[in-house]
Amino acid sequence: MRERQGRHLSAYIVLPVGLVLTAALTLGAVLADPPWLQVTAATLAALAALGSAGGIVILNPNEAAVLQLFGTYTGSLREPGFWWVNPLSRRRKVSLRVRNFESSVLKVNDLDGNPVEIAAVVVWQVRDSAQAVFQVDDYGDFVVTQAETAVRHIATTYPYDSQGDAPALRSGQTVVAELSAEIQDRVAPAGVDVLESRITHLAYAPEIAHAMLQRQQANAVVAARARIVEGAVGMVEMALDRLNQRQIVDLDEERKAAMVSNLLVVLCGDRSTQPVVNAGTLYT
Repeated sequence: MRERQGRHLSAYIVLPVGLVLTAALTLGAVLADPPWLQVTAATLAALAALGSAGGIVILNPNEAAVLQLFGTYTGSLREPGFWWVNPLSRRRKVSLRVRNFESSVLKVNDLDGNPVEIAAVVVWQVRDSAQAVFQVDDYGDFVVTQAETAVRHIATTYPYDSQGDAPALRSGQTVVAELSAEIQDRVAPAGVDVLESRITHLAYAPEIAHAMLQRQQANAVVAARARIVEGAVGMVEMALDRLNQRQIVDLDEERKAAMVSNLLVVLCGDRSTQPVVNAGTLYT
């Protein structure tokens, strides 16, 4: 079922006409001579008053009214203003404003089987008022439930962190884009558009948080050491090339090995080195 325009008239026209008609019928009931004519005129006056006043609908900006007559959907009103519709129709108002909600913190296992805590905020808006009213029982609860289901599914699809270029929960845009697309697919039957979704909370579960922190620290230390060694090797190579080009000193293989060892100790050590004065030679 899709939304369509409902029939309506301006209440600024219908209400004065109804008041005039009600006044005329009331006057006719008072002046009428036969009793049956008085009853008829009074009944018509009451119907005119109820019909003109009972069909009034006031719509605010970003609001829709879904019209239903004897169980049949007859259309929706979206334009804000002062309107008159069939007084026998049922009117259900639907907010078209942009809404947002933040899911509760969900505990799930990521792709690697590690328990993580995750929460997301979803910004959404009703696009089709007829679908929102008739396709689901409560479109607000439907959006919340489906969004949390999508967050759980995304959390199980990706690892918490990735060592390479593969997407992970912490990588940001890729996961967020897929999360928005999945939520949109799930809430589409309710006539809802997802404008944005963001992960607001992401952490390891408390029972493994300390161990994972130690692993992250170890990975950081290893990566830093690898970078330091790579730079140190380059500096040693450059030093040996410069000494050889300028012919400052003639080093045999044993002295080159000693020099390389000393430079690597100085460059790769995490503490300040202490100078040692060697009064002899490498061979004595």
